Amino acid sequence: MALVIGEFAPEFTLPNEKGESIDLRDFRGQWVVLYFYPRDNTPGCTKEACGFRDQYQIYETNQVIIVGVSADNAKSHQKFINKQNLPFILLCDLDTTVAKIYEAFGLKKFMGKEYEGIYRHTFLIDPEGKIAKIYRKVKPADHAMDVLKDLDLLRQQGTYSSPTSVIN
Repeated sequence: MALVIGEFAPEFTLPNEKGESIDLRDFRGQWVVLYFYPRDNTPGCTKEACGFRDQYQIYETNQVIIVGVSADNAKSHQKFINKQNLPFILLCDLDTTVAKIYEAFGLKKFMGKEYEGIYRHTFLIDPEGKIAKIYRKVKPADHAMDVLKDLDLLRQQGTYSSPTSVIN
């Protein structure tokens, strides 16, 4: 079943970096950037996470929650958060069940070898819990700003009301 913009985002519950259960429903009434990434402390994933970190104040001011998801365990997430000073939640999808539901898991190629893994996909979820935007081709270095630009466009269209312009 393909995920579609305008439909409700699939619900899930996963442990965060502290082992606490986090449910997507916990964020109803707020915009959510739900981003899937392959692995903690790898170059592309670090670049992407640090992009969100560097723009976090703008996201927070505009009441947008950032949630990262990978198959890494809580200990790995804690190290990644501490090392990169990440101010947002990282969830542990150890068996990749949620990544599969969000079509963010499958066959990948690296240096001529094929393997299964998590794709770098992001879902922008509106306060009602519906998918507002799907990002399938993510460039880690620019991604946080791309999402902010889309939030600003949604604000201008009246789809998203924010306290201020998202992009200053």
